[in-house]
Amino acid sequence: MKVLALELSSPVGSVAFLDETAAQYGSVFPADRKDSGLFYENLREIHQTCASPDLIVVGLGPGSYAGTRIAIATALGLQAASGARLLGLPSICAYESDEYVVVGDARRNSFFLAHVIRGRCVEGPTLATEEELRAKLSSWPDLPILATQPLPQFANVSVAHPSALRLAVLANQAKIDPGQTLEPIYLREPYITTPKK
Repeated sequence: MKVLALELSSPVGSVAFLDETAAQYGSVFPADRKDSGLFYENLREIHQTCASPDLIVVGLGPGSYAGTRIAIATALGLQAASGARLLGLPSICAYESDEYVVVGDARRNSFFLAHVIRGRCVEGPTLATEEELRAKLSSWPDLPILATQPLPQFANVSVAHPSALRLAVLANQAKIDPGQTLEPIYLREPYITTPKK
């Protein structure tokens, strides 16, 4: 199966292509939510170099909602043009380690965490306060703790980024739900402010 993978949930984006012979093509680039030009340049290069995909997989976060929405919209457009199937997978499952904990700043004085084993979330993502997260992390003293940006409150966190190539590998192993709707992984209900009168 020929798989195109799009990952834009963190400050470092990536695109990748994997075919039946396990030939791989991928690129990594800064993912600026205000300018997605590098994403489309790298995607054009894959389009010119690789065959049409049978499956397009998108990282759904949690992370940058703007980046994730750009990746989803692009996947929908490519699917309309190519007829490829679509699959969304959690971006937090797309790190290269076998087992790890991923954490992130969820804004409003909260954090998210998830425990991942061999590309599957076995716990989370769930929200936690700083104190709750600190207590939870102490129960995994030997696991790598990953985040997409520095979290100075937590000494043992390493900065790393999800990989589109890893998403493509996971997509080859996944059951594909033809009715799946692609949408970012939301950690809480939307926070809407109403305009002042």
